Amino acid sequence: MPKPRRVSQQSIAKELGVSQALVSLTLNGQSERINPQTYKKIWDYAISAGYQPKGIKIENSPSDTRTRQIGVIMRAGVQVHTQGSYFSHVYHGINSSALDTGFTTSILGSEDSLDDERLARFFGPGHAIKGIILMGQVSEEFLTLLQRHSRRIVAVSARHAGFCHSIIGNEPEALKSTVTHLHDLGHKRIGWLGGNFGLSRHETRFNGFKSSLANLGLKHNPRYDVLRKEGDRAEGNEAMLSIMPGIKRPDFPTAFVTYNISMAIGAIRALQHAGYHVPADCSIAAADFSETAKKYTPRITSAGCDPLDLGSRAAAMITDQQLGSSEGIFSDLVLASKLHIGESTASVD
Repeated sequence: MPKPRRVSQQSIAKELGVSQALVSLTLNGQSERINPQTYKKIWDYAISAGYQPKGIKIENSPSDTRTRQIGVIMRAGVQVHTQGSYFSHVYHGINSSALDTGFTTSILGSEDSLDDERLARFFGPGHAIKGIILMGQVSEEFLTLLQRHSRRIVAVSARHAGFCHSIIGNEPEALKSTVTHLHDLGHKRIGWLGGNFGLSRHETRFNGFKSSLANLGLKHNPRYDVLRKEGDRAEGNEAMLSIMPGIKRPDFPTAFVTYNISMAIGAIRALQHAGYHVPADCSIAAADFSETAKKYTPRITSAGCDPLDLGSRAAAMITDQQLGSSEGIFSDLVLASKLHIGESTASVD
């Protein structure tokens, strides 16, 4: 194959009809006494032509000649490719919205894979990252570290008061509609299968579950609260298996609310493997929503905001030029939750 044509300052000058000295000054960031339109024209052509020799000062190029990028960082322990991951749906919303506004997205890694040295490489001279979206709750230490590199940060599904902007779903509303739905079906004994125990998102949902029971005059029985560190299908399966020996007890729940859809799938599989039927023998509802709930058999009753909308709104907060213009002033956006009734819940006989 023929070698690609070498792009030089001389060839750029010839193509644009300007002097090589002017091209050299421009590409070294010396914009003084250079017509702004000419300065931008030279940078536009140089970058599009692939001229990036050692020492080129991309950081001195006009900002709108560079690719604009949104960096995405996952909380510790989460990978966006995980099967059924809620955040994979959020990321799809982020990326779609970003592309519509001329941005691209890049997954920089997870909290537990990033240190100051690695972050410094992402945010080196001429970097194109215009803001960061955090997927889930991270430590204050990591957030403080990240602030050294970017002040435009939006947390999704977590609040970091006083540190950055945030966007979350209305968790109390989701739990209220879920528990009310089960109550309307005649369920009086409802258990909780929780995941991500120790994170604020779990505490918000668990507290919403308990307050919803109380508001309906239903008794909360801690015997049937199962709290797990992770929130995946395996944990849902194990959580249900851990209490299944008591399934013949008269106080055993006729329905369970799970922390998320992944745990609901795991719990349903455990019941089915043991020979029980959902929802005939036990109803299962999830305290969040994604398209996964509609694709599983039985379709899972769930309540929450659309993760695609969550991601889209987060991207819009990054691309909003007003965001972060006032130091120390942060926005917290709460999206409405909606109940989606599926096939995993039914009335009590």
